Amino acid sequence: MTTPHPTPPSADGPPTEAPAWHAPFAPVRPVRTPADVRALEATPLAEAIRPSSTYELIRNSAHAFGDKTALTFLPSAEPGAPAVRWSYSELLARVHQTANALHRLGMQPGDAVAALLPGCLEYHLALWGGAAAGIAQPLNPLLSDEKLASLMNAAQARVLIAWGDDIAEGDHGLWTKAQRVRGLVPTLRTVLRVTPHDVTQPTPLPAGCADFHALIAAEPDDRLVSRRQIAPTDIAAYFHTGGTTGAPKLARHSHGAQVFTAWACVQLQGVRVDDVAINGYPLFHVAGVLPGSITSLSAGAETVIPTPALFRNKAVIANFWKLVEAHRATVLTGVPTVLAALANVPVGDADLSSLRYGRTGAAPMPGELATKLKQLIGIQVHESLGMTEMAGISTITPPGMTSPPGCVGIRLPYTHWRIVALDEQGGASNRELPPGESGMVLFKSPNLFSGFLDEADNRHAFTPDGWLATGDLGYIDDQERLHLSGRSKDLIIRSGHNIDPKVIEDALAAHPAVQLCAAVGAPDAYAGELPVVFATLIPGAVATEDELLTFVSERVDEPPARPKRVTILDTMPLTNVGKIYKPDLRKMAADMRQHAWP
Repeated sequence: MTTPHPTPPSADGPPTEAPAWHAPFAPVRPVRTPADVRALEATPLAEAIRPSSTYELIRNSAHAFGDKTALTFLPSAEPGAPAVRWSYSELLARVHQTANALHRLGMQPGDAVAALLPGCLEYHLALWGGAAAGIAQPLNPLLSDEKLASLMNAAQARVLIAWGDDIAEGDHGLWTKAQRVRGLVPTLRTVLRVTPHDVTQPTPLPAGCADFHALIAAEPDDRLVSRRQIAPTDIAAYFHTGGTTGAPKLARHSHGAQVFTAWACVQLQGVRVDDVAINGYPLFHVAGVLPGSITSLSAGAETVIPTPALFRNKAVIANFWKLVEAHRATVLTGVPTVLAALANVPVGDADLSSLRYGRTGAAPMPGELATKLKQLIGIQVHESLGMTEMAGISTITPPGMTSPPGCVGIRLPYTHWRIVALDEQGGASNRELPPGESGMVLFKSPNLFSGFLDEADNRHAFTPDGWLATGDLGYIDDQERLHLSGRSKDLIIRSGHNIDPKVIEDALAAHPAVQLCAAVGAPDAYAGELPVVFATLIPGAVATEDELLTFVSERVDEPPARPKRVTILDTMPLTNVGKIYKPDLRKMAADMRQHAWP
């Protein structure tokens, strides 16, 4: 079992005292109501949460739990297949080695290390070792080379940790992609290759690249050789947001914000040391990293990573209930589209008695899906509100609380919220609304992000007095629960993917026959929304809807953003000042989805 001790002497300088050890996070009391939240707030925040960094959280858990399993990786989706397990002590040792290797490569606390990885144990080293040495930058592997390079250039990434080998690419192709992107990012000093475990004879490494496992194996595993003292205000990670298909928009997360998210999730969800969660969220997404990973790691629970493809692996979905039985999973989490797929998988003779709590987020969950899941597995799957701008979680519906569809739970401790009327431009006004009346949702919270990396992106993120303007519309009921009713912004949310409609519109507008076009979300019971486009043609021009659909799909690089339908209109609905009036288009899309679109 790992124990705290002063850092021993090293070539980097004299020893320094290690941070004080604190017990891992554990529920203070059962939380079922807003009154329970207020009871937690009786303790000052600085006393309730002692750790200053995600590194300290993992260190605390390693001290307390030692050989207990922290992470389980499933190379195969077969329930009886061998798994790879890391204990809490092993995880901390490898986090030390990763941080030390990055430090040895010259990384400083303000430098970014990008990660281009599938689901794997090493992703946790990139996240937590990266944050201990500098700033972790998880990247969506589905993005185009140009988008990845743009994000890395915005962060001025110094190191890229990438998966794969030319002889074992499978369906990932990430090593080849990393080599292409590498030449587009001038600040990159080196690329570290994470070779899959089943590759016995990896191909030679190009110049400027190194083997990740070999590099970290040479480093001390019992300390940070940098002697870094991480402050809560230090930036831990950059997450891209604001539309995964739009222009780069990097949100800065402080260590303190991520630590608060872990603590709040432990308190409101009642996370226990014997909990086991199958985390199929991608680890470039806040849901998988913060509510889904560091929360469990801060409480001594076990996190199961279901194959490199995670929930995109059809075999994981097909075998999921057997995996729950095999690993005695206690927590079910997933976006509504994943839960809808699971709802169609027969439980058969799988023993699901270990399940005690379910949570979803990222997109609205249809009421019929919630009912079907409860009938299938015997527990309610609760809705929550999470956003990148609040380190992954904003509200939670705790175990034991019943709530109707659209209710995303209660506020976190030490968090403040307001509902305000919209101004004439659809933004947040300063007029607060009473309970039951819908308006824009505003937050102030200890896990509020540190703003976007580009200051220009912050202009509309906050109100003049510092509240986060979420763009979500909703109301607070008489039981102090938040209900969401829509969005003031135009983002299309498909299965948790934030799609910038402008990307679609710009692509279709390039067609020589198109005069005007606008993309909106059409309601869908499975995906929440599907992108559709309306267009008018230049007088005298000729084009078919199928032709335009093919044209735009070929020019939108991320699959979730490719529209499902293009509809040609005689005239485009416009406001009095000549702007396209999207509420009319959304109504058309809903009507077509219900009556004419199979």
